Amino acid sequence: MDEPKGARNRSFELFHSILWTQRKAAEEWVRVRGLTHEQAMVIGYLEQRPGAIQRDIAEMSRTTAANISLMLKVLERRGLVERRIEAGNERSKRVYATPAGIELIAGLNAALAEVDEVIFAPLTDAEKGTLEALLNKINARLPQPTQP
Repeated sequence: MDEPKGARNRSFELFHSILWTQRKAAEEWVRVRGLTHEQAMVIGYLEQRPGAIQRDIAEMSRTTAANISLMLKVLERRGLVERRIEAGNERSKRVYATPAGIELIAGLNAALAEVDEVIFAPLTDAEKGTLEALLNKINARLPQPTQP
């Protein structure tokens, strides 16, 4: 059966336009620094969770371990992350953001907060609180990446 014209889920369209705006701002910010959005997210994750394992990074970024392995090789060559062998076990490596990596993404959160200010400017503080509460309620029921 054909879907009626205009029957696309309106909430998807609304979320998509907000996320697109946020993503484009983030991509522009990291592009100037020679990073992809995903690379900046991984460095930020490692800044918050030093010593994460590749599987944790893959789950957080909702991608495959193979993709993360390739990304980490690129970031390692640039000196932005490092992998360290854990307790002499060659198979157990922990990943750390280097000071150069952390310095490179410094300011990203502030830049994204500025974008959010513009996006959500039409809402009152009470409306922002309500929106956040509703989104938290929805998020609580979604599959979440495993945290270390």
